[in-house]
Amino acid sequence: MDSRKESMRKILSYIEAHLEESVDLEQVARVAGYSKYHVNRMFAAQTGCTIHKYIQMRRLTRAAEKLVQTDKTIVEISGEAGYSTQQAFTAAFRSVYLCSPGAYRRRGYFVPKQSRFTLRGYGICGGYGRAA
Repeated sequence: MDSRKESMRKILSYIEAHLEESVDLEQVARVAGYSKYHVNRMFAAQTGCTIHKYIQMRRLTRAAEKLVQTDKTIVEISGEAGYSTQQAFTAAFRSVYLCSPGAYRRRGYFVPKQSRFTLRGYGICGGYGRAA
């Protein structure tokens, strides 16, 4: 396996394992063994989005899943998604899911907006989901 592919695998695994923690580009770069500038360029070239955007979308997707599949409060879920206030979480959630977290919960079914990227063959698979 070439070193770029292995680095991407490490990056994706690290991000998934730390979605409910503070993840910064320096940490991701250390895992990959490259500079933060190179990692950001490499990730964007392979996926079509920045590491920051990918993390944000994965966190919001997990939050949407928790809204439907758990009894956790919206405040708890917003904190787990990395938001310091429920208002910030609601604004971000609404911009992606086009409804409030409460309305999404009442709707009762989960639609992922950002699947986990996985390495297959020579490229990256996964991406933005479509609203139902």
